Amino acid sequence: MFSLAILLVLGSGFLHSVWNLYTKRSMNKNIFLWFCQLVAIIIFLPWTIMEWDSASITSTGWWIILASMFLHGLYIKLLAAVYTVGDLSQVYPIMRGTSPLLVPLLGVSLLHEKLTALGWIGVITIVVGIALLSNLNFKRRESPSLKAPLLALAVGVCIASYIVVDKVALNYVSAVVLNEATNVGNLLVLSWAAFTSQGIRKELSVNWRIILLGGLLAPAGYLLFLFALSLGPLAQLAPMREIGTVFGTIMGIFILREKQGRRRLISSILITMGIITLGIWG
Repeated sequence: MFSLAILLVLGSGFLHSVWNLYTKRSMNKNIFLWFCQLVAIIIFLPWTIMEWDSASITSTGWWIILASMFLHGLYIKLLAAVYTVGDLSQVYPIMRGTSPLLVPLLGVSLLHEKLTALGWIGVITIVVGIALLSNLNFKRRESPSLKAPLLALAVGVCIASYIVVDKVALNYVSAVVLNEATNVGNLLVLSWAAFTSQGIRKELSVNWRIILLGGLLAPAGYLLFLFALSLGPLAQLAPMREIGTVFGTIMGIFILREKQGRRRLISSILITMGIITLGIWG
């Protein structure tokens, strides 16, 4: 079962990087993400209705679901902001690199999960690789502002937080119901910025095909991860999902033509080594 969980996590990481690429290439991030959430809600609504059983949710369960919706909403709002000011290959590694550091610590301390010594080496290797990949060089001619890296760090904290909360939420609702709830929360959070922005019709006319695809890929990728969490421990699976960092970096280099390709590819190999170490011996 754990091998299946690994495959689900790797698939989740790939889908996540693809829809982040689409988000970066969109014109207005708030509008694009708002439409993606709307599409996702419509697509997964029948499945959600089939699995919905409100009678089985306790008051504690409702509070945990609301906490998950809040954290996902904060995440999606910050994501729109960070892709407005930063490059994919600059901010994506920082966002995804924060989670492998925080989630195992939270999983071990709060959920009483365990990592072996090699598991911790794997986590550290992933973090070191992502730190190198981030290339946080703040020379004036390269990065005059700390806004993008700090926003990316905030996104990473949100990711680590909602993963832990969602792991607990799965004790009360199915992955499909939880995913739909967070999609609704995301839609509500983005609504004000989307409706007050200029260019709703333009974004839809230019990117409607990508919006439809993004509305499917974004929740599908996270559903794969939620299913994986039901099959294995959080402390091991969450860092492995960050292989999406490698995919995202490759896309940034070869599709968006971003710089420093050699260094970032080497760093990606280091990340992969850490992921393998964590997955096999963690």
